[in-house]
Formats: sequence, C-alpha cells, structure tokens
Amino acid sequence: MTVAVVAGGGAVTTMLVGLVTNAVSESHWPGWLGWLQKHAWLSFVVLGAALVGLTTLLAALAESGPAPVGPGPVPTNRREDEAGPPGAVLVLRSLPRDASAFTDRVTELELLERSVRLSQASGEGLPVHVIDGMPGVGKTTFAVHAGHVLADRFPDGQLFINLNGHTSGRTPVQAVEALASLLASTGLPTQQIPVGDDAAAVTEARAALWRTRLAGKQALLILDNVASYRQLEPLLPGGRGCLVLVTSRKRLAVSEEVVLAVGALPSAHAVDLFVRLSGRPADTLNRSVLEELVRLCGNLPLGVSLLAARLRHHPSWSAEDLRERLVQTRDRLGELRAGEREVAATFGLSYQDLPPERQRFFRCLGFYPGADIDAFAGAAVASVSVVQARNCLDALYDDHLIDEQPGSRFRLHDLLRDYARGLADEGGRMEDVQTVQRVCAYYLAALAVANRHMVRSGALAPAAPSGDGDRFETPAMGSRTSALEWLENERPNILSCLRRANSLELYDAVTRLAAAMAPFLRQAGPWDQALGLHRTAVDAARHIGDGQALAGALSELGVVRRFMGAYSEAADSLNEAVTHYELVGDRRGKADALNQVGIVWYLTADNDAAADAQTEALSIYQELGDRFGQANVLADLGMIRRQTSRFDAALEAQTAALTIYRVLDDRYGEANSLRDLGVVHCLRGEYELAAQRHREALSIYQELNDRAHQAYALNELGVVRRLTGDLSGARRANTRALEYFTELGERFGRANSVRHLGVLDCLAGDAATAARSLEEALAEYRDLGSRGGEAAALGALGVARGILGEPDRAVADFQQSLEILGELGDRCGEAEVLNHWGILLRSSGATSTARARFETALELAREVGCPLEAARALDGGGRCDLELGGPVRAGERLREAATVYRGLGVNTAADELERLLMSQSG
Repeated sequence: MTVAVVAGGGAVTTMLVGLVTNAVSESHWPGWLGWLQKHAWLSFVVLGAALVGLTTLLAALAESGPAPVGPGPVPTNRREDEAGPPGAVLVLRSLPRDASAFTDRVTELELLERSVRLSQASGEGLPVHVIDGMPGVGKTTFAVHAGHVLADRFPDGQLFINLNGHTSGRTPVQAVEALASLLASTGLPTQQIPVGDDAAAVTEARAALWRTRLAGKQALLILDNVASYRQLEPLLPGGRGCLVLVTSRKRLAVSEEVVLAVGALPSAHAVDLFVRLSGRPADTLNRSVLEELVRLCGNLPLGVSLLAARLRHHPSWSAEDLRERLVQTRDRLGELRAGEREVAATFGLSYQDLPPERQRFFRCLGFYPGADIDAFAGAAVASVSVVQARNCLDALYDDHLIDEQPGSRFRLHDLLRDYARGLADEGGRMEDVQTVQRVCAYYLAALAVANRHMVRSGALAPAAPSGDGDRFETPAMGSRTSALEWLENERPNILSCLRRANSLELYDAVTRLAAAMAPFLRQAGPWDQALGLHRTAVDAARHIGDGQALAGALSELGVVRRFMGAYSEAADSLNEAVTHYELVGDRRGKADALNQVGIVWYLTADNDAAADAQTEALSIYQELGDRFGQANVLADLGMIRRQTSRFDAALEAQTAALTIYRVLDDRYGEANSLRDLGVVHCLRGEYELAAQRHREALSIYQELNDRAHQAYALNELGVVRRLTGDLSGARRANTRALEYFTELGERFGRANSVRHLGVLDCLAGDAATAARSLEEALAEYRDLGSRGGEAAALGALGVARGILGEPDRAVADFQQSLEILGELGDRCGEAEVLNHWGILLRSSGATSTARARFETALELAREVGCPLEAARALDGGGRCDLELGGPVRAGERLREAATVYRGLGVNTAADELERLLMSQSG
C-alpha cells in the first residue's frame, strides 16, 4: 500500500459539471468561495466530471435495496459469482483542476517525488506521507498539484474526496459514508455497497470491499480535510501500489509516515502569488507595498489569496489603499475578506473544538509579546503551572494552532495571534496589560537566575524581583553555558516584552528588564539592539521620575555607546549618569560611571581627563572598601600609562589589578589584565611573553563566550605574530577578529582589524590594497574621534604611499601622525613613525636628513624602553652611515641592531643585517 497523508486543508474543494471548471482550495481562485458555500451540499466528492452529493448518494443506495448488515459475515444483495474479478475496477480521473497560481513548494514536491520513485523502484510499499501545516498554508493546493504531477505513475486512476474535517458549517464525513462514495467512484453499483444498522460492521465491510477493489492497482487517492485518524484509517487501501495523500490540520498518528512540512511562503513567492491573483499588471504595483501586505497576512497562501481577491474586486483601489485599510483596522483578519469567506472562519472551527481551559490558554497566547514560547513562559502567560502549560502547548501543537520550534519551543503564527487576541471581550486591554505584567515578572525572575552566572565575580548583580518573583517557576541554569543558552533563546522574547510593556506604559517593568538584560548585552551585543533597549529605559525612567533607574540606564547607555565608538555621546551619557548618581546619593554608582567615562577619555587619548576620572573613582572605591572597583580602576590606569609609554608603571598597575581579579575569581577582569599586559610586553619587545598573555586572555574570553573581547585578543595576537614574522598566522587572527567586530557592529575594533590587515598587505607587497584598507580605517577613526587610531593609521598609510611613489602625501601623513602622537605623549609611537619617515627619506636620496630622523627615533625609543623601534633606528642609522662614508660607526650600529633583533626573535631582520656586515667586511 502507498499512502501519503497531507495534514491540513479546510477549504471547500469542488468541481461542478459545466459550472466550475477548476478546483477551489486553500490558496487559489477565492472568487468562487461565496457561491460554493451557498451550495456546500454539492461539495462532497468529485467523480471525474460528475459531482455526487453525499445525501444524494445515500438516497440512491437506499432506493436500490440495501444489503442488511449484522454480526458475523456480511451478506450482500448479489451472489459471489455475479461479481467481476476482484481487480476489475473502473477508476475515473477525479482530481480537481490544478492551481494555475501554484507557487513554490519545490523542495516538498521533490521530497515526495523521490519517496515515490524509490519505493516503486524497490517494489516496497510507500510509507505514509504527512504533508503538515497550519490552516491556510496551502496544503490542499499542494496535494492536488502533487497529484497531477504524479498522475502518470498511477495509471489506474486518481481520486479526490473532501472529508469536511474542518469545513465551516459542515460536520465531518464519517468513514462509513466516505467509503460508500469511494466505492461508487470505482464503478461499483450502489446496490452492491454494504449497508446496515450497525455502523461499525458496515464500516468494516465497506473497508474490506474497498481494499479488494484496489488490490493490485496503482491508484492515487487524496483524502482532503481529515478530522482524525479514526476517520482516516478505514479509507487506506491495502495494496502496495496505491498512493494516498491525506490533508488534516491535526497531526495524525499514521504508521510508517513521512512528514512533509508545508510552511508559510517566502516573501518573494507570496508577492508573486499576490500579483497573479490580484489581476493587476506587476508593473502597476509597488513591490515594497506588496511585501508589507503579504507580511501582514503572514505569507499564508490563504491570506494572500483572500487579500489579493479583495484588491481584484475593487478596481478603484490601489495596493496602497489596501495597505492603509489593513494597517488602520484593529482587527487585521476582518479585512481579509473575499466574498463571504473570512480567514477567521478557518481558525474558528479549530478553536471551537478545544476544551475551555485550552481555549483560555490559546486566548492568552494572543497577548504574549514574544516570538516563541516555552512551557515556563507559557505558565506565566496563563497563570497555570508549568506542567499544565506544557500539556496545553503540546495539545495546541497537535491541533495545528501553533508550530513547534527546536528546543521544545512553540510559535504562534501572526494571523492566529491576531485571531486569538480578537477573541477577547471588551476587557481585552486589561487582559493584555495583566498578561504582559505577568510575563515581565517571570522574565525578571528568570534573569535573576541567569545573572548569577553572567555578572562578574565581585560585581553587584541587578536587583532580583521582590515578592511576586518567587511565584514563578524558572528553568534550571546550573552553569554559565546553560544561562547563555537560555539568554540567547529568550533574547528576542524579552526585548519584545520590554517594547510591549513600554507601549502599555508599564515603565517600571521597562527599566527593570533593561537593567537585568544589561550584563548579557554588554558581552553578547549586538550593540545597536542594546542601544535601543537602554534608550527606552532612559525615557521610561524619566516618565516615572525614578532617579536611580535613570542613572543606571544612562550609565549602561554610555557603555554601549562606547562599544559602538560613539565616544562623545558616551561621555555625555556617563557624565549625566554621574550627576544623577550624586543626586540620589549612590556613591558606588558614581564611581562606576566615573570609571566608565575614564575609559572613554582613554580611548579618545585625553589621557589627563582619563587619569583624573579614574583617580576619583579609585578614591571612592577605596572609601567603600570595594576591591572589585579598585581592580577595575587599576587596570584602566595601567592602560593610560601604557598609552603614554610609561611601560614600567603600566606593568605595575596592571599586575596589581590582575592579582585582585584572581583573588575575586573574576575571570573577565583577569582576561582583560592579561591582554593589556600582553600589549605592554609586546611594546617592550617581549614577544614570547606577550603571545602567552594574549593566548591566556583569548582562552578565558572563549570560556566566557565573549566575542567582542575575543576579537580584541585576536587582533593583539595578530600583531605579535606579524612582528615575529608569522604573516599568515597574523592574517588569520586579524581576519577572524574583523569578522567578529563586523558581526557585533563594534566600529573601533573593526577599524583596528582593517588597519592591521592593511599593514599585512603592505608587507606582502600589495601597497595599493594596503592603502585602501588604511584609508578606510583612517576615516573610521576620525569619525569615531579616536586620535590614537588616527595617528596609527596615518603612520601606516604613509608607508604605503611611499611605496606607491607618492612621497609628498607620505610625508604629510607622517607629519600629521607625529603631531597627534606628540599631543598624546606616545613616544614609542613617535619613534615608529620617525623610523618610517627615515626609510622614505633614505630611499629618495636624502640620506643626511634620514639619519637625523633615525637619531631622534633612537633617543625616544631608548627613553621609553621600546627595543624594536630602537633596533629599527640603529638599523636605519647604520645604513645611512655606510652611505655617508662612516663604515666604523655604521658597523657598530648595525651589529647592535642585529643583536637586539635577535634578542627579540625578529630573526629575518637580524639575518639580513649579518649578511650585510659580512659583505662589508669582505
């Protein structure tokens, strides 16, 4: 036996002799729907070109003298020898007309065709195929289309029957009645069809006869709109060569089934369907408007076709007119009418079949703001236990009123959500508010659990909800990994709840949810999402005059703006936060905000302002005995000292911070200090130690799943690899960092990656590509207001332009870079640019001037303890001495440079100098 079950279909599908020449299913030709509903008595079963109504059929059976049916063998009104051969079946081609506007479903059709092809080739019976989907998704249309495509494989005939499982105004066709119709469709005289008073016995007898009639045949049967497996099972043929397609909104437990899921159409295909059905030329319709229209009806073929019909029947309307009507109405489903049929009627029958408690749960789901839901959130939505919520969700899934998502989560389609909301009475707004309040309270309780794993050791977590938070069951989150998984899954739902709470003026819930989400969003991004959240929280706090919440929201807003590289705006938000913390008397909050604004000043290279802010914050933390805050400030002071080339002081501060972080078991702080220590070690030429620190930091960031800081560590590791000659390793690290920063929208880090990759391009001999990358980085730094980044990009760009034969532009770049570096107090950076400039001058023949640049660079590098730039200055100066006729002095400098290079592990440069010295001595 070959059975394909198509789960779904609630549309009346009819073929009328001389009246209707095409089938009307869920997604095509909706113009006939009103007429057909008025003539529903005609719509039971299609028999070739003739249509036989069920009541007419039964009347004919009665008039022909039914055979009595009772216990035991079923007698008939004919002798066995009068019957034709068991396989002598006359089968008509009774499929409805294929949809002229059939759209998409290529993948599903290929899967079905392949299954049929393989089973027929192997000689095995086909498994049951379940084409699955929610109301209005086009399951009947797909089944009919598939029947036409596969018709040649089933030469003994193709049959279609609508079982009215979910048809408005109709009761489901009983199996005994359907069997009578099917037997008649095979050409069996009606008087030979078993009848009787015992429905079960009659059903069994007809089913046996049905299986006999199809034995050994290759036929295709579409059983449309099935209500239950009980209704379906007696209709299944017994032969191996028959393909049965069954549609039902409910998931039917059919043995040997293969599920073919039919979902909503992709937007582009939904628009194409709309255009074809609207009767309008495509070039007269605004595609962006059509995209919005199909989105508003959930990309469901049923909704799209009904909406297109509305436009077709109103020639004076434009697509914009239809959109305006759809957007302005409170009940979106009410506008999706075509004739007398409404989408709501499709959903209504399924809803009416639910028990009262499940009806209430479904209505509550309409007010849930999230995209998908699990049993825990479902319990909060409906004020039931998690067990009850899980049972309701499972049952609604079986009823095709919700879709199942990975991870035991469920999703309510947009149209069904609107329908559920429309079921509320005049107290709907109050029910909406109460539902959102419950869901927000649940998420606050769950976030309190998650934040135990997200907040750094020693830091204060956002306040947990008081009182009612204990009444909610929350998921088990025993580790940071499980907390992160839960947060990633629930992120869109929590943000949707926050937005809905804001629209309902539940401002306290808005500020609390934003604060509770802040630790996760700081680490996971994306920043634009976090920015919108904290802006909303700032406005909400102002609405209710909550100074404490306002200060916290402003502080988080400043942090996110800093992550995004909007340094001026970040400083403004953080300074305002400082003011509000002072007003409410929150000393710790003030210190936190000062620490954060100090970081902003550091990033913009305002080192004096940065040091002042950090020093004030350190004083407050010491006064409060806050070790965590002290460690943060010491780490940030270390970075300021490193930026001003005070490497010894930087190591001292950063090492002190690292010690505290380790005592507090703050892995995040530990990683940050390790990374900055790696930068200092790199500047001091201690490359092996620098690489070790960066690897340690990267490992911790990976453990914490912190992609932003992983990217920073990768960038720094790339620099070390480049300086030690591993150019391919450097490119891998910087490219990976670039991918992370781009994904997160972290502009400063991305500019750093682009700059590092530009330097690598230059070293690889592709100065033109290098110049383009460096120009991109330079523009970004300038837009961000990053003076340090600007200076670094200008220095590297000068090198590329020098190679490209643009000495004047290169010199201008070097001059600008040196000016900025002088203002920043970055003497190591100045030495690097002076060395680049010296190389350019020497290559152009200005050897004496070049030598002067190298001498200045050597003085600066030795002063701050930057051995790589010192070696480069000795190298350049020695080469100049050779050209100027000072071989003795040149030899001394070149040998010293080679020794330093060798000590740093820059062996390629050391080898080159040693060869040069040997050539001079020879």
